[in-house]
Amino acid sequence: MSAKSAISKEIFAPHDERMLGAVQVKRRTKKKIPFLATGGQGEYLTYICLSVTNKKPAQASITKVKQFEGSTSFVRRTQWMLEQLRQVNGIDPNRDSPEFDLLFENAFDQWVASTASEKCTFFQVLHHTCQRYLTDKKPEFINCQSKIMGGNSILHSAADSVTSAVQKASQALNERGERLGRAEEKSEELKNSAQQFAETAHKVRFWWGK
Repeated sequence: MSAKSAISKEIFAPHDERMLGAVQVKRRTKKKIPFLATGGQGEYLTYICLSVTNKKPAQASITKVKQFEGSTSFVRRTQWMLEQLRQVNGIDPNRDSPEFDLLFENAFDQWVASTASEKCTFFQVLHHTCQRYLTDKKPEFINCQSKIMGGNSILHSAADSVTSAVQKASQALNERGERLGRAEEKSEELKNSAQQFAETAHKVRFWWGK
């Protein structure tokens, strides 16, 4: 099971939440913890997760989840409601960059994603979620590549792929129907021709028999 699947199962499913996306991150300005609550030193992995409640009205949130060294489990840390997100900064709109900033009402974090691609995917899901679940006070997306904001996102691409597949299937059925229709017409024409030929042959035999 992947880390993100495990987070979804351990952290969000028990609270009747559905994880929409996650990105593994590190701080651009590394914040060191001298020792953990257990008394020992250790490293940890950090994930920024986007989730939504299953109950209506649905509420979306952003949660910081950590996995400490030597542990197979995940720990929920800070959580913000999506309404508290004020700004999403992609840092550089002209190239694929793993760096990004998130500005909340009461917090500001500077992150580096594990890859630029993972950051891009998370941004696309985040932007789509903001458009869907926030009616007003939507966060500002700045310094983001156009593919994150426009029709080239993975969400739109997936929808376009489904639509294209449906259209192709429909076209294939129509073409098949047309071919069957033409075949039926041809069959009917051959049947009529054969019938006319049989009638003509019968008349010829009748006159020759006189």
